Amino acid sequence: MTTFLFDGPDTAPVTILLAHGAGAPMDSASMTATAKALAAAGFQVARFEFHYMAARRYGHRKPPPRAETVNPEYVKAIADLRAKGVTGPLIIGGKSMGGRVASMVADEMFAKGEISGLLCLGYPFHPPTKPTQLRTKHLADLKTPTLIFQGTRDEFGTPDEVATYDLSSSIEIHWLEDGDHDLKPRKSLSGFSAADHLKTLAEAVKAWSGRIVS
Repeated sequence: MTTFLFDGPDTAPVTILLAHGAGAPMDSASMTATAKALAAAGFQVARFEFHYMAARRYGHRKPPPRAETVNPEYVKAIADLRAKGVTGPLIIGGKSMGGRVASMVADEMFAKGEISGLLCLGYPFHPPTKPTQLRTKHLADLKTPTLIFQGTRDEFGTPDEVATYDLSSSIEIHWLEDGDHDLKPRKSLSGFSAADHLKTLAEAVKAWSGRIVS
């Protein structure tokens, strides 16, 4: 059974399931702050870890696997979340690699009526310094309503780069000024704080979910 961390009321009308990025666990500072901001906006948020990351808690240092190899773990997490009694509309997603994995299983789950949308936080459009190694092929035909939050300083995909990609019309991208891959801005240069961006994120997700969840 998948282990979850929950934030927000279990009576929330919408639940968001989030997976972590390649190098940091589900309880990293970035994931925790995001989950709490979304919970404050009225969502129930569930976080989980892929097996390789969970194993690190017991001293087994494993490198991140190829993203597509953990697709079945994400599908199982959805089933395990439902088995825990979480009903109602579900949005899946995650930070960086977690969001990428969610994006690869989203259309299958959306077609089955299991999920209502996809939320990606810092999508890894390409590896840093390797702008031609795109991870976007499946995004061209994505059917699932999708919201991507990206910092304008994100080395995994800048505004100029992303503007050239062939992306499905179901995808909305919300740019956060001066945000890095964790969506954090340099307050002294941008005038925004990390808390500002998290509040903007939570409010935008609430408005977007209101449009996609019937």
